[in-house]
Amino acid sequence: MMMGLRLLRAGVVAAAMSALAGCGALTDATTPLDVFVLELPQDLPRRQGAPQARSVIIEVPTTGGALATDRILIQPTPLQAQYLPGVSWTDPAPVLVQTLMVRALDATGAFDYVGRTPLGPGGDYAIVTELVDFQAVLLPDGDSARIEVQMVSRIVREQGIEIVASRTFTASTLSPTLSDTDLVTAFNAATAEVISDFATWTLTRLGAI
Repeated sequence: MMMGLRLLRAGVVAAAMSALAGCGALTDATTPLDVFVLELPQDLPRRQGAPQARSVIIEVPTTGGALATDRILIQPTPLQAQYLPGVSWTDPAPVLVQTLMVRALDATGAFDYVGRTPLGPGGDYAIVTELVDFQAVLLPDGDSARIEVQMVSRIVREQGIEIVASRTFTASTLSPTLSDTDLVTAFNAATAEVISDFATWTLTRLGAI
């Protein structure tokens, strides 16, 4: 049973991935895909008492072109960027990560408002992020992969545009096989670690915990 992971069926099950030779070409738009979504970690910090009277806006992370897609990226070599056939994320990777960041901070109960856009002319703080890594890296045995997730986040005070804090979050998890299920389960674990660390760091830096 996969913890913290849901599979949204969008068509027939993709064939088992036994080699990466065909990963380079994107699947045709009419080809049914299995669509995966990542869920929140279970160990998020929780604020005791009323939330702070602050609003926090989380912008869509910037990223390189290979990650600006809903396809699941895998690297057979450091110089190659390919995509798993027959599967995708529910949203492009930057939006997927933004959604997790928003939901995680909101779930802590630390702030009056956490969202993608401000309710009024501006928020109290904005979180600006670069998604550096969000891919599977094929290991030398050819039968397993390492999931790498890395993002750099900055807390910016909107009044005066001042950077309050900056940190790099990194996690990696082994996928024992190249099956879609194992790869996405490993993505889920690595991403959950990064999101949990991000939430704890944000609350700490803003004095909300």
